[in-house]
Amino acid sequence: MAYHKSAVRQWRRSLRRSAINKMNKSTLRKQIKKLREAIQNKDKETAQALLPPTFSLIDKSVKKGAIHENKGSRYKSRLSHQVEMITSPPSK
Repeated sequence: MAYHKSAVRQWRRSLRRSAINKMNKSTLRKQIKKLREAIQNKDKETAQALLPPTFSLIDKSVKKGAIHENKGSRYKSRLSHQVEMITSPPSK
């Protein structure tokens, strides 16, 4: 346990920041999960509609420091590629 005033303040600050990062990561994971669900169901329209808000959340998480810049880029690249690979079922 910290004893110096500055160390106690830093400890409280780290608790606040970790709570904020946890919230940001949780929101991001939920959005990515929705998009991956649409991809798995081969619902291209829904997936394309979910792509911009997901990218926005990824960029915000990177800007806030919740995830690394390269991880954000990797997410965006892989998700956009997966959405593009969805083939629409043949019409009858």
